[in-house]
Amino acid sequence: MIDDITEKTLVAASSSDKGIADAKGNKIDQAKLVGKAIAEKAIKAGILTVRFDRNGYLYHGRVKSLAEGAREAGLKF
Repeated sequence: MIDDITEKTLVAASSSDKGIADAKGNKIDQAKLVGKAIAEKAIKAGILTVRFDRNGYLYHGRVKSLAEGAREAGLKF
């Protein structure tokens, strides 16, 4: 997650993070875990509401799975 005004990274998560890389499943399942992980980190940092920028990618597959995982973990879009 990036603050566009200050141009700083606030929190980050990746499929290579501990726990996510070890999880079994396909890339869509891993994207959902990344979404949950970034939502948990954001909530701990006091971030509850975000804007989701898909950067031109269609809202399906991994992009959709990441967003759904973040929503399930409590992040509001």
